[in-house]
Amino acid sequence: MRTRILRWAGAPLLIIALLGAAALANPTVRNEAKVLLGLEPAPQITPLAVLLPAPRATPPPPRATQIPTPMPAAPPTSAHAPGPMALPSATALPSSTPSPAPVIVDGRTYTAYIPAAVKEHQLYQYTCEFDAAWVVLQTFGVDASVDEIIARTPIDESIEPHFEQTSDGFVIYGGDIRRAFSGNYRENFLARSSGSALVPVFTSFGLVASPVAKRADVEAALRRGALIWMKTTVDFKPWRPAVWITPDGDRVPTVLGNDHAVVAIGFNAEVVVIRDVLGPTSSNWRRPLEYEVSWETFLKAWGAQGFDGLAVEPPAS
Repeated sequence: MRTRILRWAGAPLLIIALLGAAALANPTVRNEAKVLLGLEPAPQITPLAVLLPAPRATPPPPRATQIPTPMPAAPPTSAHAPGPMALPSATALPSSTPSPAPVIVDGRTYTAYIPAAVKEHQLYQYTCEFDAAWVVLQTFGVDASVDEIIARTPIDESIEPHFEQTSDGFVIYGGDIRRAFSGNYRENFLARSSGSALVPVFTSFGLVASPVAKRADVEAALRRGALIWMKTTVDFKPWRPAVWITPDGDRVPTVLGNDHAVVAIGFNAEVVVIRDVLGPTSSNWRRPLEYEVSWETFLKAWGAQGFDGLAVEPPAS
């Protein structure tokens, strides 16, 4: 009888254990458990609300065919702060004028803020560089798809990136990421490029891209209405340092497994505002499309990528 009682008493524990094991098999649950147990740091970001643009399946008729209807003049709106949801559509050309006065967005005050284009998710598994470029191009009125951006980018297929762990740390062998995108962006987590490889791509679309490498550069660029395409880490989290070795033997500082590209769209004295189209994934199912990150965290993660960044803007008129 005692054996039977113990058997029945152990059954719920076995069921709980099995359910727990099944839950941990889910990458999302497993990642959340690691954060709760202190085995992995939580993302150092502050989510912000963002509204996705409506689908453009049926374009509106041309304005020229519409009969104008007299309307009373609207009161001036210059005294009103821009709303947080005033995101551009894929073909809109938002203002990229300098921000001489503070900008208030959803109750938050920024020294500069550019309402950048937004979409859900990257096109392919490892195309963050191209998706970040999409944000920049769409914001400045260039209606190019991610595939079009990829088609204009040099792709180095001469060597598929791979890494080794040496006594001096992680070493990645691949193409010259300063001049081309290296690797299979559908499958290889090491696939990437640096900002310099995208400069001629932005130029081909009629924009001007110039390197930025310090906080003052970022602030000045955002103040004048430029966007910052930049390399960092996923969620600005800690990284494993690595060195990328080009075919010529040149060494480029980078990170191993959480390489990422985002767009800085605003700032104030304490934080930088980030547009990140990666969205929710198994590593962070709460990841927003727009968030704040402290300057300290921003500069550390950016520095891990050799302060690789571009200020991108329309040419001066």
